[in-house]
Amino acid sequence: MSSAAASRARPDSRLRGFTLVELLVVLVIAGMLLGLVGTSISRSISGAEMRVAARKMTAALRYTRTRAILDKHEEVFLVDTENRRYAAPKRAAVELPEGMKVALTTARSELTAESVGGIRFYPDGGSTGGFVELETNGRVYRIDVAWLTGEASLHLTDN
Repeated sequence: MSSAAASRARPDSRLRGFTLVELLVVLVIAGMLLGLVGTSISRSISGAEMRVAARKMTAALRYTRTRAILDKHEEVFLVDTENRRYAAPKRAAVELPEGMKVALTTARSELTAESVGGIRFYPDGGSTGGFVELETNGRVYRIDVAWLTGEASLHLTDN
């Protein structure tokens, strides 16, 4: 056997493939990247949950105003900031997602406890006014209720 044939028969040490250490390094890097992507996705889901919760609360405030106008008597929308829940009249209380912070600013006369207060709507459509802030992961949604018209509007605030 000639030396050229012998070199073709025996594998070249430079073409052997990857070492175990190289494969482990690649797997660790891939795992870290997947972990970052998973965290990013969970934050966006949390953002979507927050957006839905803010829209539902805005709808509940509008419902309360409509009930006051249609029934021709005052209705109160209650917010419990400690237990993260709110209640519109003639509807079950709604609990907000875990980890969401709730803050209520309303007329002093509408505070029923340290962490419970309300926004009162009148038959003419007006209200006591105020706002509710929902916060998660540094993102804040603010629902303003105009005292004169009772209109509820949702805004994403910049921090």
